[in-house]
Amino acid sequence: MRHLLLLAASLALAACGLSPMYAGGAGAPVAQDMAAIDIPAIQGRGGWLVKNALQQRLGVAGDAAPRYRLDVRLDDSLEALGVLNDDTISRERRILRARYQLVDIATGSIMLDATAGSDAGIDVVSSEYATIAAEQKALENLALDIADRMATQIALTLRAEASRQP
Repeated sequence: MRHLLLLAASLALAACGLSPMYAGGAGAPVAQDMAAIDIPAIQGRGGWLVKNALQQRLGVAGDAAPRYRLDVRLDDSLEALGVLNDDTISRERRILRARYQLVDIATGSIMLDATAGSDAGIDVVSSEYATIAAEQKALENLALDIADRMATQIALTLRAEASRQP
């Protein structure tokens, strides 16, 4: 009985049209397209963190001829959230937003124009060093989160583009 249920579940899953995006590993069309993305320098420390995270997630290979270019503009802000009676800040919010475009280098056409963003709360403590360290750690975490979101959207875009081509 259990085997019949597993068989029925696998048939239902196959019928829904789901297929693995990275079937074939590094040789998969989507993985090869992602590895052929050139990421120009992104301004600021947050830009450096986002670029490095994107290179890891996209599997960018230095020896592959780039077919695409990923243009990224970041907006990094830090704002006070909690203000005490004596006008001291007790909590901050770090916001990192990215506007990015995936450009086909051969045609110059924009394949993807999107945004990604994330934010984090930071406790402001009496130690200035601890607060600065928390702000920097928040930036590192936000950069990783944004890179994940961007990589997912880029992979979906490249997969859709590959399915359109004969």
